[in-house]
Amino acid sequence: MIKIMRHSDVLEMAVLVGVDPESDGLKRAERLQIATTAEGINGLASMPQWRDIALVFDATSAAAHQRHSAVCAAAGKTIIDLTPAAIGPYVIPVVNGKAHLNAPNVNMVTCGGQATIPIVAAVSSVAAVHYAEIVASIASKSAGPGTRANIDEFTETTSRGIEEVGGAKKGKAIIILNPAEPPMMMRNTVFTLSTGAEEKRIEQAVSDMVSKVQAYVPGYRLKQKVQFERFGSNRPVHIPSIGDFQGLKSSIFLEVEGAAHYLPAYAGNLDIMTSAAMRTAEEIAQRKVSVGRV
Repeated sequence: MIKIMRHSDVLEMAVLVGVDPESDGLKRAERLQIATTAEGINGLASMPQWRDIALVFDATSAAAHQRHSAVCAAAGKTIIDLTPAAIGPYVIPVVNGKAHLNAPNVNMVTCGGQATIPIVAAVSSVAAVHYAEIVASIASKSAGPGTRANIDEFTETTSRGIEEVGGAKKGKAIIILNPAEPPMMMRNTVFTLSTGAEEKRIEQAVSDMVSKVQAYVPGYRLKQKVQFERFGSNRPVHIPSIGDFQGLKSSIFLEVEGAAHYLPAYAGNLDIMTSAAMRTAEEIAQRKVSVGRV
């Protein structure tokens, strides 16, 4: 809501939907004169604004999204899925943001996916990536009940996104909830095993991709230069996930600082999800306008 109201020239807030009448979010929306309901999707569907709404953002849980998606589909609404339900196609704005503009449901993968899949895709753009592994570390305080309920879905959805969108032959994802005080910024580590490109090409591709993500997530940055290691220079090294391998290991270290519009700056995991979702929704809205569907 706050990102749309502050930064979008394309989208207009209609309703903020929750299930707790006492939630701070609903109270803030009311103070900002945004219509609200604490009755979930049923409450939204009964409001007069429902007829004119074209896009719905779902930031609940993978289980709840199943029903929300069905309700929106029946009413002809496009739903932007910020859960790991993965009903619709995976969308990473800087990788395939324009590929699914007509889909009734688009999935934003996960926070870890939004932070790391662009990097895997960058390496894949210049090399053959045989294996990619990502480790997303987030502050425990930034992991709400939806995130905690969806840990399995997080790893499964992110792993598939690494392969389907990132271009890796094999993908693996790990998430760590760090209870450190003060809370830590979101940190992401990307490991790739690749062939077909030298260090300089990979380094440049990664740098270019970081700049593209920063266009909508200013707090997204490399923590240090890309690290490289040659595997199997004399003879192949056996790696259980992929078999015998001779090639280049790239290690990329990222940090995501949130914009702190509402959530704390350390909640970069939530900021990158909402930023990616808004960028995707703007693309979809512009497409709808261009074909006269809004």
